[in-house]
Amino acid sequence: MTDARSDAFPPASPLDQDFSRPGRKPGRRGGWRIVRAAWRLLVGIKDFLVLAAMLLFFGLIFAALNARPGTRAITDGALLLKLDGPIVEQPETVAPLALLSGGETPRQYRLRDVVRAIDTAREDGRVKVLVLDLDAFGGAYPAMLQEVGDAMTRFRKSGKPVLTYATAYTDGAYRLAANASEIWVNPLGGTLFTGPGGNQLYYKGLIDKLGVNTHVYRVGKFKSFVEPYIRTDQSPDARAASQALYGTLFAQWREAVAKARPKAQIDGFLAQPDRAILATNGNIAEANLKAGLVDKLGDRMAFGKRVAEIAGAESDKPAGSFRTISYASWVRANPLPTTGDAIGVLTVAGDIVDGEAGPGTAAGDTVSKALLDGLATEKLKALVVRVDSPGGSVLASEQIRQAILEAKRQKLPVIVSMGGLAASGGYWVSTPGDMIYAEPGTITGSIGIFGIIPTFENTLAKIGVTTDGVKTTPLTGQPDILGGTTPMLDTILQAGIENGYRQFLGRVAQSRHMTPEKVDTIAQGRVWDGGTARQIGLVDRFGTLSDAIAEAARRAKLDPTKVHAEYLEKKPGFAAFLAEGFESDDDGQQGGDVFAIAAAERRAVAARALGDVARLVRGGSVQARCLECGALGPIAKVGDQRLLDLMIAKLGL
Repeated sequence: MTDARSDAFPPASPLDQDFSRPGRKPGRRGGWRIVRAAWRLLVGIKDFLVLAAMLLFFGLIFAALNARPGTRAITDGALLLKLDGPIVEQPETVAPLALLSGGETPRQYRLRDVVRAIDTAREDGRVKVLVLDLDAFGGAYPAMLQEVGDAMTRFRKSGKPVLTYATAYTDGAYRLAANASEIWVNPLGGTLFTGPGGNQLYYKGLIDKLGVNTHVYRVGKFKSFVEPYIRTDQSPDARAASQALYGTLFAQWREAVAKARPKAQIDGFLAQPDRAILATNGNIAEANLKAGLVDKLGDRMAFGKRVAEIAGAESDKPAGSFRTISYASWVRANPLPTTGDAIGVLTVAGDIVDGEAGPGTAAGDTVSKALLDGLATEKLKALVVRVDSPGGSVLASEQIRQAILEAKRQKLPVIVSMGGLAASGGYWVSTPGDMIYAEPGTITGSIGIFGIIPTFENTLAKIGVTTDGVKTTPLTGQPDILGGTTPMLDTILQAGIENGYRQFLGRVAQSRHMTPEKVDTIAQGRVWDGGTARQIGLVDRFGTLSDAIAEAARRAKLDPTKVHAEYLEKKPGFAAFLAEGFESDDDGQQGGDVFAIAAAERRAVAARALGDVARLVRGGSVQARCLECGALGPIAKVGDQRLLDLMIAKLGL
């Protein structure tokens, strides 16, 4: 039998032969059949992938909308603040897919939202009690703890109770709990206090073994950020400065706790905790109770039943449940005011870096653009610069400072509000302020700069690799990370750092009405607490962000009660909307006893080590950054924690 199509249209050449049948030679028609079949397969794969992507996309939307808090009416109950993460000035954005990956995604809580939630609940009859679950609290800088603690005290003065629970309280968690009506601790847990400080990692020995040559250019004998890369221990100057800073902050902690709980035997428990614990045969929780540090011992069920006595029980929920108003729902139901004249608030939070970045990192391009766009479109009457940063790139710090100066050129009053810390580059961007507000616990100063360039000529030599080449000028190929830097380049770079330091001194001197010589005596990279910073002239007044906004309004000849804060920052995108929808007040890790806290600290140390290595390798410009600040805030920076999680995932640990 013949193929009708082949007979009707005989091939014109052997290339057109259909070889799909026996005896036929390869032809064009058979080749096209293969191409068409392959094309159909590719189209099918494409359609499948598009369909899968659409299903995933709409599934994410559906899940986010159903999980999104605030979609139902708020009823009477307990306002629950389950702080299973750190309190920060500006939370980092979490990618929605990260929430589906099953990996650990640390949550962060915005300071102003936490304070607003507590203050708005104070006079709302639906809120019967404020409950803080601090079992997995991620910490905060001292000034932030003070502000939240003050809000808790205001809530109590309204006549409503505040209850807290934890298996074991960290120092930061207890700083908050001290303001509660009832402090509960698990009878199998218990709390020990450690105070600020502790060991810092030093990499000099490892660097020497690897053969890495770390070239450091710096000014300021207290500029200790570079010490881990060039020393095996802390320098005497850095130690003295840290002892003074930590001592002052710890004294503030003790004073705040004693004021909130005057009957607690805090001094004895700090000085000789072993004696108190041995007196209870090793029962730490019982020792806490006898010292008046906590009010009740009980597990979560017992604590929940106690809250239910005040807020009401959930009839269809397990024992220990109580009527709850979720934190996310409450914040959504109580948004920031939008009426009245606009006072711009520019947030400079996190490491200051070059280029662009998302929330939680102060990128020069991103922050300066947010301000310049706001000046062009928002009809601002004044500007408040909210700083919560340990510093970073000098180039980016200057870029942000120039944008702030543009606000001054437009005749806007500029007030600086320092949050948990405003050190190094954080102070650099504060210098244009007409007035600087801070808290007694704000960490500031660290006026000094440095640069680090690692080279690997000795590392390569260990494996028999050398470098050579033609050089047309004394600086050809410099800085050479493979062959090493030259003395000439080292001299030039050090001179550049010293020039940058003089500029830093000049900016501070002009801002604070001092001579550069006077500034130099309080600079040299030294870090100060807010109280001392005010005494030496680096800060003008104590106050919160709200106080700074009110001052900005007065300087603009406006009624502080008739203005609103216009936050000049990138609005959350659709991905952030999805991520927020997946978050739940019931999610998050549970805390543990003092052994669990130690395990969390070990993980934080590993995360900090990875962060230090990353900053050494990636640091691309002259830096004004504070080392001491990192040990006083959240347990681990989220970015460093994610880096650790990624490494663990890659290694399959």
